[in-house]
Amino acid sequence: MPFFIFVIVELDPAILEMPETSPGITEWMYDLRWIRERPEEFNRGLVRRGLAARAEEILALDRSWRAAETRAQEAQARRNRLARDIGAARKRGEPIETLFRQSADVKEAEAEAGAEATRLRAQIDELLAELPNLPAEEVPDGPDESANRVLRHHGEPPRFDFRPLPHEAIGERLGMMDFARAARLSGSRFVVLRGALARLERALGQFMLDLHTTEFGYTEVSPPLLVRDEALFGTSQLPKFGSDQFRTTDNYWLIPTAEVPLTNLIAGEILDESALPLRYTAWTPCFRSEAGAAGKDTRGMIRQHQFEKVELVSVTRPEDSAAEHERMTACAEEVLRRLGLAYRVVLLSTGDMGFAAQKTYDIEVWLPGQGTYREISSCSNCGAFQAHRMKARYRSTGGKGTSPVHTLNGSGLAIGRTLIALLENFQRHNGTVALPAALQAYMGGREVIEPYG
Repeated sequence: MPFFIFVIVELDPAILEMPETSPGITEWMYDLRWIRERPEEFNRGLVRRGLAARAEEILALDRSWRAAETRAQEAQARRNRLARDIGAARKRGEPIETLFRQSADVKEAEAEAGAEATRLRAQIDELLAELPNLPAEEVPDGPDESANRVLRHHGEPPRFDFRPLPHEAIGERLGMMDFARAARLSGSRFVVLRGALARLERALGQFMLDLHTTEFGYTEVSPPLLVRDEALFGTSQLPKFGSDQFRTTDNYWLIPTAEVPLTNLIAGEILDESALPLRYTAWTPCFRSEAGAAGKDTRGMIRQHQFEKVELVSVTRPEDSAAEHERMTACAEEVLRRLGLAYRVVLLSTGDMGFAAQKTYDIEVWLPGQGTYREISSCSNCGAFQAHRMKARYRSTGGKGTSPVHTLNGSGLAIGRTLIALLENFQRHNGTVALPAALQAYMGGREVIEPYG
């Protein structure tokens, strides 16, 4: 996997002391000025993430980088003065050999200092690119999902007078879920759906999009499914998680989620405050190598290399992102409410949260076939973390300078897992599956899925 580094050179030292709202000084992963001012807070956030404190190391590199930049700029200024002195001496007919030698020496010193600054800046960027977002204060500390906090439940799991089957057994009994043929076509972690289940997958996507666009104010987008390195870097899948992605032979990446193209719609832009918030939704295939999932969920459709998902992305002012996070989560919850599925909402711990998130709610749906709740949506507030990487900012109405936007993303919902939940929760003893009223119009008025043929 290629690792690419963004390098900033030849900055005036005065720029480094400008307010953080000034354009062009925000670093790619973190605001270095913020780390300089709050090293203890930075270290504490990393430690809460289960990582070692790094502020001292970063700031030592930062001091060396700025010193090298200063030496390069001072050498350039001296060379400019020598150039003027050479011109003046030539006009007076005086010898210039000594001045030329001095200029050559200064030019060499400038090049050496510039090369050192470039190397140090690259080292800082490489270090920062590997560090995750810092957790919000209210996020529970813990090493993994064992420290997650259940916030609320909605609905009661169904009771059956027979032993409920898992979705793969239901789908195969219906004759509409084929893992064997999918394996012949593509290998493991793929499935072929047909008949009513193929239509149900399409119906779920349409239902979710209609709900989010007509009732919740999201703008539907049909984005590219192939993206460049910069897009994955902006949303933090690169450089750390390249092995989790699929890459084409001509160096495009298949999107692991529509979060990548939707969030990157604002990459490199300065937005007007009046345009915020922006709310986007897209229904796309998603592709994941599942490199770290060996042995996990090997049966059925829970963990696939290719799956369908409706994604939600919001772009807000910093002061609005916390409320937007609650709103986005409620939008995703409403899909499950309309479908009559029992679920719970969980606040993830520092050890279970995604790389770019500062706070995440997981929505977990009840699956009778497994006898447990499983994730069907993650809604994350990334704060300014992705905006720093994408250089996405906004200009305050009537204010001066620019500031990073805040970005949020969530599943609204994962379509395959929603299909799984419907099969398991609405299965009947005779092998049929009832359809909730909210989907019947999308299924041509069908109320029940019966075995194929």
